[in-house]
Amino acid sequence: MLARQRQEVILDEVRRTGAVQVSELVLRLGVSDMTIRRDLDALARQGLVEKVYGGATSTLGRSTDEPGFEAKSVRQLAEKEAIAREAAALVRPGTAIGLSAGTTTWTMARHLDDIPDLTVVTNSVRVADVLQQRGRTDRTVVLTGGVRTPSDALVGPVAVQSLRSLHLDLVFLGVHGMAPRAGFTTPNLNESETNRALAEAASRLVVVADHAKWSTVGISTIVDFAEVDVLITDDGLPDDARQLLAEQVHELVIAEAVLTADSAPDKSGPDQAGSDQEAAR
Repeated sequence: MLARQRQEVILDEVRRTGAVQVSELVLRLGVSDMTIRRDLDALARQGLVEKVYGGATSTLGRSTDEPGFEAKSVRQLAEKEAIAREAAALVRPGTAIGLSAGTTTWTMARHLDDIPDLTVVTNSVRVADVLQQRGRTDRTVVLTGGVRTPSDALVGPVAVQSLRSLHLDLVFLGVHGMAPRAGFTTPNLNESETNRALAEAASRLVVVADHAKWSTVGISTIVDFAEVDVLITDDGLPDDARQLLAEQVHELVIAEAVLTADSAPDKSGPDQAGSDQEAAR
């Protein structure tokens, strides 16, 4: 098993139980004590877990906990890539679209290169940078402005006001969590208000969320399941979640995640190389 795959297993277990022990992970994953400790070191450097004696605990136990962009950008890379491809396939030339802040929408922005005559509205400096770096003269990128959050979203009254007068063909919304009753949520109250304004500007609303967001609940609901036209997630989503979501969103799209060179660790060395590479991202 690759370092990336091991660390995703560890993260899933931390999210599920709140803590993991090195000895249990050694038995479960069939690797050495030192390999597990290197994995925990890499995850701790990214702010994804907190190391404790004999293991690690969750850093995301509260509904207001908000990981930074760098921490989120190394999670579920293959899944986000698959979701981004499916999302970009919905975009047609000559349309006006909105992209919320987030690492999945940021990944999606890189898949819009071949689509001409786009107008893209976003509250993410990182998404805007990706789109403008491509140098297309037939593309208009509108950045809302606002106050920057730990996850690199621009939020608050300035962002909301700029969105309320807009009418967009498609809006792609990244979320912090999705869960029954709570719907699609965020840990930041200002971001929730801004994302609601972005969603209200959409003729068609698409949520992009990998399977790890399931059962995660932020403090504020952005939209309910029934308000979403399309949910694009990945094939790691549990069967019971698929069934529930298929009944409540208008359309559920399951993207097949494939481990690629971009989501796998560097082959220049065994486990340590993968950990070092991830920590540097």
